[in-house]
Amino acid sequence: MKYKMIALDLDGTLTNSQKEVSERNKEALKKAADKGVHIVLASGRPLVGILPVAEMVNLKETGGYMLAFNGAHIVDGRTGETFMQTTLPEEFYPDIIDYGKLFYDVTILTYTKNGIVTLDDQNPYAQLEAKINRVPLMQVPDLCAALDGPVCKFLCVGNYSHLREIQLMIKAEYGDKINVFFSETYFLEIVPNGIEKAASLKKLLDKLGLQREELIACGDGLNDITMIDFAGLGVAMENAQDALRYRADYITDTNDDDGVAEVIEKFILEE
Repeated sequence: MKYKMIALDLDGTLTNSQKEVSERNKEALKKAADKGVHIVLASGRPLVGILPVAEMVNLKETGGYMLAFNGAHIVDGRTGETFMQTTLPEEFYPDIIDYGKLFYDVTILTYTKNGIVTLDDQNPYAQLEAKINRVPLMQVPDLCAALDGPVCKFLCVGNYSHLREIQLMIKAEYGDKINVFFSETYFLEIVPNGIEKAASLKKLLDKLGLQREELIACGDGLNDITMIDFAGLGVAMENAQDALRYRADYITDTNDDDGVAEVIEKFILEE
């Protein structure tokens, strides 16, 4: 069997516009797992936001992995054990949070065990992030005081031009100590240095004794580019951003037309 792992972005890829996993996609994933293929849910979402999708595809029974925060936190889907977790240095938290206060149309948020905490729960993009993850959004006066543990990711949300300014300022201040990148034009991800999907997938492949040539990666967004480039077969959804489509080895159907199932059926089940 040529491919032994498939890494799947969630939003715009595995899930449809209603944030559900179609029956065809579920069935294809089950058949792939039955053939011994490792299923990896690889998302910028926090773990709490991936868990509902893991339940939809019955990851606890079929086995597989959840790769949260673009790879900062990897969890075994069957046992719930953490394989890897990388967090931002705590001394950086106050300064990072201050960047989220620079513009009226920008705010910053992060994640706790119970949901999302933010400085502005009226920001539409903060509301969108809570809706995507199906968790409560809580406004707090002091983000540091609201944390219940180390942070894998801060998310700065709002107007692209202002987020771009913030990105440049963070890069100028921290250099290679922090990785800061766009997953969407309105989502600026702030994560530990070296954290992106490809690097984390490499560690997972090494653990399982697999090569990158045995990996299929499917995605639609900017934060999927590294894993599309890295995988033996990099797949862009028909609805993917152009920057990703240009890099892909193969373009499948849209997320609303079971594009993930089409890939599994063509490259795994028909072998």
